[in-house]
Amino acid sequence: METQNKTLIQFSDVTLGYGSHAVLSDISFELFENDFVGLVGPNGSGKTTLLRAILGHLKPQKGRIERRNNDTEIRFGYVPQREHLENIFPFTAFEVVLMGTYNRVGLFKRPGKSEHDLAKQCLEHVGILDLKDKLFNNLSGGQKQRTLIARALATQPNILVLDEPTNGMDLISQKSILDLITQLHTKDKLTILMVSHLLTEVSNYVRKIILVEADHFQVGSLEDILTTANLSKMYDMPVFVDRIKGNNVVIVGEKNG
Repeated sequence: METQNKTLIQFSDVTLGYGSHAVLSDISFELFENDFVGLVGPNGSGKTTLLRAILGHLKPQKGRIERRNNDTEIRFGYVPQREHLENIFPFTAFEVVLMGTYNRVGLFKRPGKSEHDLAKQCLEHVGILDLKDKLFNNLSGGQKQRTLIARALATQPNILVLDEPTNGMDLISQKSILDLITQLHTKDKLTILMVSHLLTEVSNYVRKIILVEADHFQVGSLEDILTTANLSKMYDMPVFVDRIKGNNVVIVGEKNG
């Protein structure tokens, strides 16, 4: 008999905001062990606010957020938006990944052999060990993203959070990064939360969607969220969901043919 995955994070009637201003209200949902979730919404919809609350950086104005993993601490491996870091990392790929071990080493201590070995293992795991001595700023967009994912893996997380991981990439690099993220979920059994504004892209990889729009909030499986009726009602305009060569395609507006 199949067992239910354990709840890692639970939101119960949560309202989030800043000062007296509420951004998202009356939110209830759970993130489970081994989830593969897409957090989708346009800029200004509140997805960054929700992400900050999930990471523990923002306390709720109302309601309760619980984090639990039996006796194991929940550890987030966070992959920030790449463009925010491109000009502040005058380091090699190896040095960037080694930063992921700092919490394990402790304040004012230098990483030792085990941390250096871990950084190399993480670089190898994402397929760029041969680039370890290259400057981060000289890498391609896809290589930079793999470096940042390796840095997050060096924290030895049980939840990997990626913020817009394919921004600014060509189609081949996008697919390569999304295939890597999928592999980390399926083979390494990592719980994944992927933030994006691209519903079509996310829907071809994740298993669950958190959809954040102005005055709307939904959480559900792909089958529940990704329907023509649901999306048309939510966006208050015609939205069609098609399958083309095995991939989901979301079309906004009148559909021809």
